[in-house]
Amino acid sequence: MPATVPLDLTYKDASGQAEDAEIHLLYLMLLIRRFEERASQAYQQQKIGGFCHLYIGQEAVAVGTVAAARNDDFIITAYRDHGHAIARGAGLNECMAELFGKATGISRGLGGSMHYFDKKNHMYGGHAIVGGHLPLATGLAFGSQYRSEDRCTLCFFGDGAINQGAFHEAANLAALLKLPVVFICENNLFGMGTHVVRSTAVKELTDRAKGYDMPSAAVNGMDVRHVRDTMQGILEEMRKKPYPFLVEARTYRYRGHSMSDPATYRSKEEVDKYKSEDPIIAFKTTLINEGKLEETRFQEMDREARRLAADSIKFAEESPEPSIEDLHKYTFVEGGNH
Repeated sequence: MPATVPLDLTYKDASGQAEDAEIHLLYLMLLIRRFEERASQAYQQQKIGGFCHLYIGQEAVAVGTVAAARNDDFIITAYRDHGHAIARGAGLNECMAELFGKATGISRGLGGSMHYFDKKNHMYGGHAIVGGHLPLATGLAFGSQYRSEDRCTLCFFGDGAINQGAFHEAANLAALLKLPVVFICENNLFGMGTHVVRSTAVKELTDRAKGYDMPSAAVNGMDVRHVRDTMQGILEEMRKKPYPFLVEARTYRYRGHSMSDPATYRSKEEVDKYKSEDPIIAFKTTLINEGKLEETRFQEMDREARRLAADSIKFAEESPEPSIEDLHKYTFVEGGNH
């Protein structure tokens, strides 16, 4: 059975010293990108079953947001959840093992791609039902308020979920009770294959916050530094004076909605336009121009990310299947005698 000791994902230079914080942000985006590419290959080889939604192109949103948060803040997201787990500190091995349905997976192989859960890092899903986790985010924030904690909840969801009734109920209650939750809409322009302008009457998604007397902001979801800096300001104020906040992160996914989606509803010109704004390449160029990074060091980081992603495949393949006895183990909680 493979070892399950979490990998240290902090990028270090040749002397073993941890790199600059911003270089680490670039490295995390690389880790997510290379992991997702390996997951795509494994899915096409039929090593992964069920649904699989890749985060390629959106890496700056999760990485920038998590960088602004505290380690004890709550994270909750929808089914496109691999990037959030890795940004939060989950090891690539346990993430890939979950895709393979193995017992060493982040959810013990029982959840799969859409149900990552990492209690030790305060990531509470991965939720497959569109918009279904938004009321849960409000509940997490209520728990912080009830315990008089200054912890915040970061709730990620897609543009397709902003039209669900659950969004409105969650936002209304959060505003009514002045709860410390940031609703982060990752607007990648498409809910499955439907463009946001064809599904949402209010074209500026941040305007939705006005209905709940809630502050809002739009961020460039292709710029990890802009995401981080904006989120830092929001969270600092939220800890001083709790109140919900709506953030629209304008981003783009380079693959289809899921692995079964050929994405023929998008033109090559559109995809190429957004690929020219690749968050990894853009931030790498910025750091090089600022004298904080050299091309050779970037290549070293990329090789390490590729190695770890490849190793995660081997780990998953060698991991054991969950036992039959565990099939229903986490379905119910046994109550006490009272």
